[in-house]
Amino acid sequence: MQVRKLGQQGLEVSALGLGTMGMTMAYGAADETGGAATIRRAHELGVTFFDTAELYGMGTGSNEQLVGRAVKPFRDDVVIATKFGFDLSDPAAIGTAFDSRPEHIRDVVENSLRYLETDRIDVLYQHRVDPAVPIEDVAGAVKELIDAGKVLYFGLSEAGPDIIRRAHAVQPVSVLQTEYSIFEREVEAAVLPVLRELHIGFVPYSPLGRGFLTGDVKPADQYEETDMRRWDDRWQGDNYTANLAAIGALSELADAKGIAVTQLALAWLLAQGDDIVPIPGTRNADRLAENVGAADVVLTPQDLERVHEIMPNGSYGGRYPASMMPSW
Repeated sequence: MQVRKLGQQGLEVSALGLGTMGMTMAYGAADETGGAATIRRAHELGVTFFDTAELYGMGTGSNEQLVGRAVKPFRDDVVIATKFGFDLSDPAAIGTAFDSRPEHIRDVVENSLRYLETDRIDVLYQHRVDPAVPIEDVAGAVKELIDAGKVLYFGLSEAGPDIIRRAHAVQPVSVLQTEYSIFEREVEAAVLPVLRELHIGFVPYSPLGRGFLTGDVKPADQYEETDMRRWDDRWQGDNYTANLAAIGALSELADAKGIAVTQLALAWLLAQGDDIVPIPGTRNADRLAENVGAADVVLTPQDLERVHEIMPNGSYGGRYPASMMPSW
């Protein structure tokens, strides 16, 4: 597996990471046994970057505990990223209520260290910008944790150019995490240029369009009640039909190259710059191996142009309801 550098503070990780959110939330019933096996297999295949969050355990720590147990035999060989930034005290408001007060950040970090069974968090992200707390205060709190050795690198998630600049001025930001894929291109206009200017790495989450770019899709009402794709706008009505047609065209391109459409999607992201490390999530070991194989796929300029012809502006439909859309 190739290695890529993220930021200028010394962070190095495998060219592809593994997102673990779907192992405990958002994509049907949790599968912690399968999740642990997938994490261990990822390490065997050369993946060194594992992404979790306080939110993914819905306040119980279950996702971080899963990651901590799975990587324990090889903890010093991998990079663990986790996140703070939500108020999880009200189950009805989980995912929409924020809390990035410095005292809350410190409490979350202590819990995360305990759940992960580790003495340091390699990458600590602010999961979402908290409009009630100045980003300078957030960056200052993370700086204190870095100075104390509890955190190694500072990251932001779904932050816009102004927030990125202000945070970076207090504590250098190593990496930004935001949704980015052939399906979702919003970051290209305003965010990526700032990251390149400040030499901040970029970690795309949902690089396979929440599974749409696998080609293994079905209409929204055929997913479980706990699966977010039941309400994702890209799975609804005419959006679904148009997106399915685009996947068909992308699959034809992938077939012509002798690769899976998932590999095409991940290789497309890797081709956007050597400061980009996607973190596809999966519970399936075969799918995992297929994803990892994308690191060896080389796309020609003609391939990249064809992708642009098929989806010049991303998918049909928004990625979140208005109430959940990050504010840049």
